[in-house]
Amino acid sequence: MPPPTSAVLPPPASLLPPLTELARAAGKVILEIYAKADFGERAKADASPVTDADHAAEAIILERLHALTPGVPVVAEEEMAAGRVPAIDGRPFWLVDPLDGTKEFLQRNGEFTVNIALVERGELVLGVVLAPVTDRLWRGVVAGAGRDGFAEEVTPDGAARRIHVRPVPAAGVTVYTSRTHGRYSDLDIWLRRQRIKVAERKVAGSSLKFCLIAAGEADLYPRFGPTNEWDTAAGQAVLEAAGGSVRREDGGRLTYGKPGFHNPWFIARGGA
Repeated sequence: MPPPTSAVLPPPASLLPPLTELARAAGKVILEIYAKADFGERAKADASPVTDADHAAEAIILERLHALTPGVPVVAEEEMAAGRVPAIDGRPFWLVDPLDGTKEFLQRNGEFTVNIALVERGELVLGVVLAPVTDRLWRGVVAGAGRDGFAEEVTPDGAARRIHVRPVPAAGVTVYTSRTHGRYSDLDIWLRRQRIKVAERKVAGSSLKFCLIAAGEADLYPRFGPTNEWDTAAGQAVLEAAGGSVRREDGGRLTYGKPGFHNPWFIARGGA
């Protein structure tokens, strides 16, 4: 059987409006379930939790992405958990986490997001991240391959405001760590070794941390623990589009389409 042919993708910037609508549609169904007493919680094979909201949001995203970009594979968290792994074969593909921060969803702290990203040749092309509870939506196109990069925050009425990472404040950096996966000992050791002046430490769930750095509200997010590509792709795309970076511990860029779709430890940064 011949290998699948690559779909011709529209210009990345033209995909952002329909992806914004798609993220908001997924966010709406998530909030409908969030308002219920029963989330339909159960455990996946790896013992991590999943809810009705994860599956309902993913169903909407899969249907609309296949209609928007026929022939482009979609790597989505719950599909992967069910063993349905699409063949990438060097083609562009979507990375989707329909509900990033399921533990935060279960704790009702509002720190969960809808993540949608596009990858081509291992590099991020664009990303959209929605925080349904606050209705904050960030999106961006990553510079490269003849395209200009930009990032913006879009208000519920559709108005877009360009965002950019901030220079490091003289008082020191604001560091984010994960609410449910924080490793303070590793973080403390790394900060001391890097001689980083810290003004404030904060915690947050999901890909919010990438987007808050992209919007100039924080500066640093070191992650010393396991993640999967769908956890990070959309947030990294927004951050890189806003002038930030996400690097492995050895300084190399965090790329996508790796075996098993697993990430190594990484450091997400805003200004220099």
